[in-house]
Amino acid sequence: MFRHLIQLALLAAALAASQAQALTPAQAKAMAVGEADARIQALNQAVAAADDKTAAFIQALSDDAVKVAGDKVFVMKDDKGYDPVTGAEAAVPDDAEDVISNNRMRGEIDSALAALKLFSKDDKVRRDAVKSLLSETDEAKLPLIEKAFAAETVPDLKSQLDMVRAAILLNSADKAKRLDAAALLSRSNNINTKTVLLERLKVEDQPDVKAALESSLRTVESSLAWGDRLGAIFSGISLGSILLLVALGLAITYGLMGVINMAHGELMMIGAYATYVVQGLFQKYLPGAFDWYLVAAVPVAFAASALVGAALERGVIRFLYGRPLETLLATWGISLMLQQLVRTIFGAQNVGVENPSWMSGGVQVLGNLSLPYNRLVIVGFAILVLLGMAYLIGRTRLGLFVRGVTQNRPIASCMGVNTARIDTYAFALGSGIAGLAGCALSQVGNVGPDLGQGYIVDSFMVVVLGGVGQLAGTVYAALGLGILNKFIEGWAGAVLAKITVLVFIIIFIQKRPQGIFAMKGRSAEL
Repeated sequence: MFRHLIQLALLAAALAASQAQALTPAQAKAMAVGEADARIQALNQAVAAADDKTAAFIQALSDDAVKVAGDKVFVMKDDKGYDPVTGAEAAVPDDAEDVISNNRMRGEIDSALAALKLFSKDDKVRRDAVKSLLSETDEAKLPLIEKAFAAETVPDLKSQLDMVRAAILLNSADKAKRLDAAALLSRSNNINTKTVLLERLKVEDQPDVKAALESSLRTVESSLAWGDRLGAIFSGISLGSILLLVALGLAITYGLMGVINMAHGELMMIGAYATYVVQGLFQKYLPGAFDWYLVAAVPVAFAASALVGAALERGVIRFLYGRPLETLLATWGISLMLQQLVRTIFGAQNVGVENPSWMSGGVQVLGNLSLPYNRLVIVGFAILVLLGMAYLIGRTRLGLFVRGVTQNRPIASCMGVNTARIDTYAFALGSGIAGLAGCALSQVGNVGPDLGQGYIVDSFMVVVLGGVGQLAGTVYAALGLGILNKFIEGWAGAVLAKITVLVFIIIFIQKRPQGIFAMKGRSAEL
């Protein structure tokens, strides 16, 4: 009996606390009507003890779905009015006016909504809310941040909330709190922290606090600099992996077969458009399995480009072996024909290829360094293609025949090798790999008829720099040029970066014509 009485007392106390925190008509009116300062103060007070109705009303303010008439406030939904406190439908007078929020008020409303999301059960929602509050400096939100900090169980989110708390305390009137906040913010690697410290330095008048702020700022800038460097390296590896995919096909058609194929970029374009077609088929016939369309697109892109490459070799290239100038001119003309064919079928405008959901987003490594999933997948894909090609050329019967024909065609023919068929297989393989490059490129940009033109020159430079016929040299050259280009681009801009890389390659080839890795004797092995 006594235990039941205690439980009833606790329940009554909980209900009383709930009623104390519930939205009241006076709070709703104070947030909707009046000067901006008064409304912001009322908003912060409501957020500090918010319930579901308070959150819904603040969201309605954000959506411009609130009207006011006299002392009455109405939330509008589907042209009907509702009482924000009870949720009951209410008649809206004809003279009711829309609640107007200026930019400052909207910023405070967005900040309040983000703060309320700190208590979501979804880690992603809380993470996004913390990210939007990293530059928050309003001390009125400190009680809510403290409450969220106490309730948070995810370590990295708790650490980020601690940084938000420190940024707010940085504007405290208490000197000791400002010193503690400056010391805490020195461990942050978020670019918003740098902004907060700079803003505080402008108004800080205490010498010791100012010195602490400057020390924290130097530490944060050093951390951000490392994030920029690592970001440039990753961007270089990402660009290098794309160049590698494009150049791997050329490593066969040009490096092994000696064919200057100016239509190689268009073979890559065909792979990209094949991916676009597969995407459209999945959207129309298999919408529930759309996330897997890219897996189906990989063999389709390879097959489409390989078939076009085989037809090109059988119809044109086989008559031009040993005549590089004629081959260059013929394949250049074919590249123009393929571009026009694509324009006729798909139109001259770029088409969009969507990322599957598992390739959206990225990994947040540092405050200013995020690694997108689509780029990470492309890097991994390039490695798989590289390993597959190395195995095919070095360990299979087809690879043996390709190397034999390349090294000494007459002797290979005398040994019973059908050299014409091997030429077609090798050219189709190089073309198919170009199609895989197009499939990968479709995930990081738009697909258009001119897609291949932006990579054909760079891919030739990769093959020549790495050493003709050398797979290892192609890898080193692709990654090296990608990283070098991104570092110079961050320092001097994209145009000067291209010029600098080109000058570097010219000088390198002048000093070492055979490339990074020279062919040993008459060997054509990869």
